Amino acid sequence: MGVRHFRRYVGGVLVVGFDLDMTLIDSRPGIEATFEALSRQTGVYIDAGLVVNRLGPKLETELAEWYPAKDVVPAADRYRELYVELGVPGTTLLPGAQDAVAAVHEAGGRTLVVTAKYEPNAVLCLAHVGLEVDHVFGWLHGSAKGAKLAEHGAGVYVGDTPSDMIGAQVAEAVAVGVTTGPHGADELAEAGAHIVLGSLVEFRPWLRELSQDWASSR
Repeated sequence: MGVRHFRRYVGGVLVVGFDLDMTLIDSRPGIEATFEALSRQTGVYIDAGLVVNRLGPKLETELAEWYPAKDVVPAADRYRELYVELGVPGTTLLPGAQDAVAAVHEAGGRTLVVTAKYEPNAVLCLAHVGLEVDHVFGWLHGSAKGAKLAEHGAGVYVGDTPSDMIGAQVAEAVAVGVTTGPHGADELAEAGAHIVLGSLVEFRPWLRELSQDWASSR
């Protein structure tokens, strides 16, 4: 299953893509603080706790739940401004994230972060937590993530939402789900995950096993 994709798309160089929010980083405190500030500034009620419990949709999609259509873009622009001062400092690494990226690099591979987050803010979050990856691509969701993954030859994509699994399928990459976000193992598997991990703590052993299977089948 995974080995076939791995062999076809790695081509001798391991390329692994990672989603960002709730895959590599816990961004919930910063996102909640930013939505609360946006709500205060605009005078529009937003249930920030609800928002952080369903992370995954694009920012504009979430804002459309609270603002009339004409106000969504201005609200999104202001949110991204506020996020620099409130969201970035509220970001922490999820367990296993540093080791997962290190495992790819130690295997001679390259790492991509492919995220729906505004790219400059994604870069700031990674710098804040001290996580170094090879490339960061932002403002991408679902199938658009898949196109970017395919463009860069990713053989594996790791994410926490069903739309991430769709992105992996578009790229014909191994879809690895992690249950550190709002979606459970069954939901990720139903969306097309080839494998579901409890967290990135399990990523290095899984990658080692996949690499061994690939090597033995050559």
